[in-house]
Amino acid sequence: MQHTDNQWPMYVSLKKVTKQMGRWTSDTWELDQIVPATNQPPSGAHLVLLELHKDERGSYRINLDMDNAMLYIVCDELEDGTWVPSLVSADQNVAAGCLEADTPVLSILLPSAIACWIEAFITRHGEVEISAHRRKHVNRRKELAEARGEKPS
Repeated sequence: MQHTDNQWPMYVSLKKVTKQMGRWTSDTWELDQIVPATNQPPSGAHLVLLELHKDERGSYRINLDMDNAMLYIVCDELEDGTWVPSLVSADQNVAAGCLEADTPVLSILLPSAIACWIEAFITRHGEVEISAHRRKHVNRRKELAEARGEKPS
């Protein structure tokens, strides 16, 4: 399956990792592999779609402008505790909403090929003005630093 202007199908596989903390053990889930659907699927992988939406361009821009842009893998948790990847997103608001709803989310650094594809999507559909309330905390820190006579960071 080839990717299009706004969809990129991927095979995502997870692995269960048991960690020892003192005398207690804990099971966690980690990303095993994520590969484009043009490749052969890894063992146990699920076909998951990364889909871009025009109304999320501002969030994509914020993510791309970060020093460590991320890709988020949203998972469904089965009754037996197994995590199954269900969605891939480059929108941190989607990830935050899922976490607030107790939906498991894994994150990885955004691969450069996907970052270029997202950049092309934003360019093709136009930049969106990032609303001020998303950056209000940055301005507040600057104002507090100036009030204390410090050089803002």
